[in-house]
Amino acid sequence: MTIHIGAKPGEIAETVLMPGDPLRAKWAAERFLDDPVCVNEVRGMLGFTGTWRGHRVTIHGSGMGMPSLSIYANELIRDYGARTLIRIGSCGAMQEKVALRDVILAMTASTLSTPSSGIFRELNFAPCADWGLLSAAARAAEAKGATAHVGGIYSSDVFYDERPDLNEQMTRHGILAVEMEAAELYTVAARHGCRALAVLTVSDHLISGGHLDSAEREGGFAEMVEIALESAFT
Repeated sequence: MTIHIGAKPGEIAETVLMPGDPLRAKWAAERFLDDPVCVNEVRGMLGFTGTWRGHRVTIHGSGMGMPSLSIYANELIRDYGARTLIRIGSCGAMQEKVALRDVILAMTASTLSTPSSGIFRELNFAPCADWGLLSAAARAAEAKGATAHVGGIYSSDVFYDERPDLNEQMTRHGILAVEMEAAELYTVAARHGCRALAVLTVSDHLISGGHLDSAEREGGFAEMVEIALESAFT
């Protein structure tokens, strides 16, 4: 048990999927895991452990933003022995070629700052995904016929962004999408020698202004979870 996670020793699997929304963790566990058991309810941040095709998996919420994710990722790794952490969540597209419902496999995650920035001081650390997970996810997406894009994303430390100039430069430099957690996940995983990946569904489009409704989001997120699970155990 930690300050933020009430699970007992052995109740967290080595492979953890991390949606931001705790209710999405509940939905994914009930839909994809066999015999899911709730192992954490502290502060309403739900976590469930079950099996997928015989493999133990925990699906645990991370909250919104890098500071929140950093707390859970550190405790899951340090105190519970998690070794593979995959973020599953939504993102906003920043390229014309990326459409709503497409899947983004984040190879790198650029950011202005993260909770880990103080460690590096003047160094601009380049957070990146684990290659084994990334390549396995790309193969899984192709096998499913999913439209997936592999490349760089932007992890923002604010939701209500007021930097159109920065967005313009990121679009110009090929950034696929924006979200709020992956850069810190990749950094924490690198620090502890763990594997990490972000598998994201495009729910909004910064250029067209389009967005998915609730029913469309659920269908798209199912595909994302399947890709994440298959990448973890390939």
